[in-house]
Amino acid sequence: MNTPLITAELVVLGLEGDDRQEATRTLAQTLVDTGRVSDLDGFLADVAVREQQMATGLPGGIGIPHCRSAHVTTPSLAFARSEHGIDWGAEDGPAHLVFLIAVPDTGGEDHLAILAKLARKLMRAEFKEGLRRAPDVDTVVELVDREVVQA
Repeated sequence: MNTPLITAELVVLGLEGDDRQEATRTLAQTLVDTGRVSDLDGFLADVAVREQQMATGLPGGIGIPHCRSAHVTTPSLAFARSEHGIDWGAEDGPAHLVFLIAVPDTGGEDHLAILAKLARKLMRAEFKEGLRRAPDVDTVVELVDREVVQA
């Protein structure tokens, strides 16, 4: 059986924190807690290296930190929603929707496929609005699964 890319345990509604490092740590902890990442600090170091190459903030209030890492056991997508927003390096302002893509270091094609599908969907206002208005974690999982995973 394939492990789902996103589950309710990987969704954080009402993300607290003032900066992207803290937000990334919160999301990465969900990956550790669910057995998808074996070493929190090692994984965060890999994400930080990727973030230093280029900020992963997108227009429209989106942050997509991502990396391939030896500390990732299965391809995963964690999601958080921030009410006040977090500076993710986008020119148009803070990110309110944050996706953390984690792929094993051997999963280059998976990494690019997930990133490309997600980025395409995030260009659609309906998808972003659905994420902003989702009343609970199960709704987020269903929306992401339908629009990104199964698409």
